[in-house]
Amino acid sequence: MTDLIHILGGGLAGAEAAWQIARAGLRATLHEMRPVRHTPAHKTGLLAELVCSNSLKSEQEHSAPWLLKQELRRLGSLLIEVADRTRVPAGQALSVDRGVFAAEVSRAIEALAGIEVRREEVTEIPRQGIVLIATGPLTSDALAADIGRLTGAARLYFHDAISPIVDAESIDLAVAFRASRYGKSMDGGDDYVNCPLNKEEYQRFVDALLEAEPCQPHIAEDRTPYFEACLPIEALARRGRDTLRFGPMKPVGLTDPRTGRRPYAAVQLRQENLRASSYNLVGFQNSLRFGEQARVLRLIPGLEKAEFIRFGEMHRNTYINGPALLGPALQFKGDPRIFFAGQIAGVEGYVESIATGLVAARHAVALARGEAPRPLPRETALGSLCHYVSGADPRNYQPANITFDLLPQLDEETRTRLKHDRRARHAEVCRRARAALDEYLASHVGA
Repeated sequence: MTDLIHILGGGLAGAEAAWQIARAGLRATLHEMRPVRHTPAHKTGLLAELVCSNSLKSEQEHSAPWLLKQELRRLGSLLIEVADRTRVPAGQALSVDRGVFAAEVSRAIEALAGIEVRREEVTEIPRQGIVLIATGPLTSDALAADIGRLTGAARLYFHDAISPIVDAESIDLAVAFRASRYGKSMDGGDDYVNCPLNKEEYQRFVDALLEAEPCQPHIAEDRTPYFEACLPIEALARRGRDTLRFGPMKPVGLTDPRTGRRPYAAVQLRQENLRASSYNLVGFQNSLRFGEQARVLRLIPGLEKAEFIRFGEMHRNTYINGPALLGPALQFKGDPRIFFAGQIAGVEGYVESIATGLVAARHAVALARGEAPRPLPRETALGSLCHYVSGADPRNYQPANITFDLLPQLDEETRTRLKHDRRARHAEVCRRARAALDEYLASHVGA
C-alpha cells in the first residue's frame, strides 16, 4: 500500500511506534503538537514526556508488570531500553529520571533515519494512507471531535490526577526515614523516604483534607467519573477515615527508627531524578487548590517546611470504546488503515501505552507490506492486553492496567497442583507467556 505511516501523537505510544516502524525499514511521520500547542498537564515539548508519575511499575520477577516489560525487551522496545538506562532508585519498581528519559527518547527518535518529526497540531485524521492514532488522554478538542465523527460515538472521559513533587532539601530527615517496604529493593538500598504518622497526626491530616477547597477541573463537563486506579486522595478520604491508611498511606513493611514500631500511617516519597534533588508523594494525586495543598500536605510529619516543585493537578483523559471499535490488531473496524494505541485506545499506564504503541506499529508495518496483521498469542501479556482492549464488554469499558486477570487461566491440572502457591502459579503463567512469544517469533521470520 505505502511505505509511509502517519503517527499522531509523540507520547509514549507514538514515540515507540515511530521507532518500530523506522527500524522495520519503513518511513514514519510523527506529528506532535507540542511545543506549538501545549496541554494542561505537559511541561515541555519533549517526546515521551511522563506526566503523572516517574514509575514504570514493578520489576519484581514473575509479576504481571515485569512480564509485560520482559516481552517488550524481547521485541526491542526503545522506551524500555531508555528506561533501563535512566532509572533511579525506587525499590522493586522501574522508575526513571523523567527529564533525562524524555530527552534521550527525543534524541533517539530525531536522529533515526526514516522518521520525520513534525511539530504541528493535527485537527483531522489524514484521509489517505496508514494512520496510527496515539494522541493520548489530552487529545486536542479539534482532533477529538474528528475522532468522534469517525467512530460515530461520543467521546468518553474520566478525570485523572498527578502527584505533587517536593524539593529534597526541604524534607526533614530527622523525622522522615529512608526504607523500602520489608527492606525490598532492586539493589538492597533504602530507596524511599517515609513520613510516619501516629493516630492523632493521621486524624488531623484527614480532617484537613476533607475540609480543603478543591480547584476547578480543566474541563467543563459535569459528573465526569474518576478512574478507580488513580483516585485523588480527597476522594479516597471521603470513602472512610481509614481508607487512606489501607491505600497510599499504608504503613505495612515499615518500621519507624525513632520508635522501633510500625507507624499508624505513612507517606512514601520516591526519587524523581538522578540527582535525587526532588521526590514525589507516591499515590498522592489530588485536585485541591495549590494553597490548600501546601497547607494540608505540610501537616505530614517531615514535610512541615516542604518546598513544592509541582503541585498535584487534575486533567482530562479521553479514550475510545475499544471493544466496540477495534479488532485484536488494534485496527479500527470501520477503516482498517487506521490503528489506535496508548491511552486513547483504553489502556492505563506508561508501560501499557508503550506496549500498544509497539504492537500497533508492528501490525501497521504488516499492513504496509501487504500482509495480514497477526495478533500476538493470547498467552502473552501483550496479546492479553490487546485482547482486553478489543474484547472486553463494551457496555462497561474502563481503561485497564496489565494484571494476571487479563491473561488466560492455567489448565485445570496445573491450577489444582499449584492451588496453594500463588507465586508458583504466576511463575508458570510467565513461563507459558515466554514460550508462546518464542514460538510466535520463530514462526514469523523477520517480525
